Amino acid sequence: MNAPRLGAHFFRHEYGRLVATLPMSLVTLYDAALRARDLLLLAISQSGQSPDLVAPVRELGAGGATTVAWVNAPGSPLAAASAWHFALHAAPERSVVATRSFTASLVGAARLAGHWQGDRDLLDALEALPATLEEATAAEGLGGLAPLRAARGMLVIGRGAGLAVAEEAALKLKETCGIQAEAFSAAEVQHGPMALVGDGYPVLVFALRGPALASLVELAGDLRARGARVLLAAPASVAGRDLTVAETLAEDLDPIAAIQAFYVHVEALARARGLDPDAPPNLSKVTRTR
Repeated sequence: MNAPRLGAHFFRHEYGRLVATLPMSLVTLYDAALRARDLLLLAISQSGQSPDLVAPVRELGAGGATTVAWVNAPGSPLAAASAWHFALHAAPERSVVATRSFTASLVGAARLAGHWQGDRDLLDALEALPATLEEATAAEGLGGLAPLRAARGMLVIGRGAGLAVAEEAALKLKETCGIQAEAFSAAEVQHGPMALVGDGYPVLVFALRGPALASLVELAGDLRARGARVLLAAPASVAGRDLTVAETLAEDLDPIAAIQAFYVHVEALARARGLDPDAPPNLSKVTRTR
């Protein structure tokens, strides 16, 4: 769900390619007659089992689209339905909540973008990325998420590539911690969602390197002035941060390091709230929606 949003950012921002995410129900429920010729369809899945993903790939492929899948199960229906498929090599996801395959999906999208455009700098940055992720994974404990021990609801804010990270973080806070976390763009949160912010209301802000960094740090300050309990995730150069986001060799890869570090802390937060992050209630490993 969130991996395609960040994957699309690589192509839109770096190379000016128009990319859209496809609501699967257009094909599976509404029978939309989509024109597929000369279309490149990229599908991302951990299990490759969901009918609402397999059916559009098969149908649009038959209509002339070039279909490519990244999937963590190479023998899955999605892999079989796609003209091309790449294994994520994330190893089996033992937890109901997918994390490693999400990170691997982002790396796969960045690698495709780099090879497509011959971007040697991005490809070199990807070669150095594992060391940065190892450092992020080595983090221990709650870190800056400790104030969320008793939280029931909160906002998670980002912008640009950071918005996809905010959306993934909000999802994991729901799944593993039972927190009603809602993600918004920094450009949108100052409208209706701002009415939620009051004394002590928790807000997590992802301020990653790039054009939006300064405005996100300023927004964090404004929210603190309103009484919000702001948790600021930002690079080491930003004073007053609560979580440090490691800098990679390419700004567009920073979101991958950010979500990797967040996963470590959110697991600790779930356990501190008395929950098992590997087995959330009411969830199953494969969702067979239409």
